[in-house]
Amino acid sequence: MKVTETNLTDVKIIEPAVFGDHRGFFTESYSVEDFKAAGIDFDFIQDNHSLSTQPGVLRGLHFQKGESAQTKLIRVVTGAVLDVIVDIRKGSPTYGKWEGYILSEHNHRQLLVPRGFAHGFVTLTPNVNFMYKCDNYYDAEADGGISFADPDLAIDWPIAIEKAITSEKDAKQPTLKEFEAENPFVYGEI
Repeated sequence: MKVTETNLTDVKIIEPAVFGDHRGFFTESYSVEDFKAAGIDFDFIQDNHSLSTQPGVLRGLHFQKGESAQTKLIRVVTGAVLDVIVDIRKGSPTYGKWEGYILSEHNHRQLLVPRGFAHGFVTLTPNVNFMYKCDNYYDAEADGGISFADPDLAIDWPIAIEKAITSEKDAKQPTLKEFEAENPFVYGEI
């Protein structure tokens, strides 16, 4: 397993070993022992799975607040996405910065998203099966988000943003500046 640090503080790309032959491939997508040996020690207690049937589906940018904040371990089982995260931890060296990563069924990459990051993705192919582990249960009362179209973030989505297929809720999220007054995330305290 290869673990790569990213430009965003505490975010990691994980590339598990993949063994392929004429039949296909085998990979051990998660092993507590291997992850702990690599310094990634979270108690993942919930798995989530979404299906997006067409390219251009944009989900996010989401997070859970307070005691319900979540670390996520993300992977794509079928298809491909541009996965985008934004550091919203006040005081972080990378506060307000975003990065995007291609996750696909072909590259087998996984993304470790710590608590205090807003997360979203846009599908690049049809029939994307998107899975992620969480170290905390979903809590509707703690659900939060920021706008995927925040002009200050200037995320370089690979689609025309006005053509994104999104939920009404996601289309109405506040900008990071608008969220700032209620932002509970503080670097080093999560």
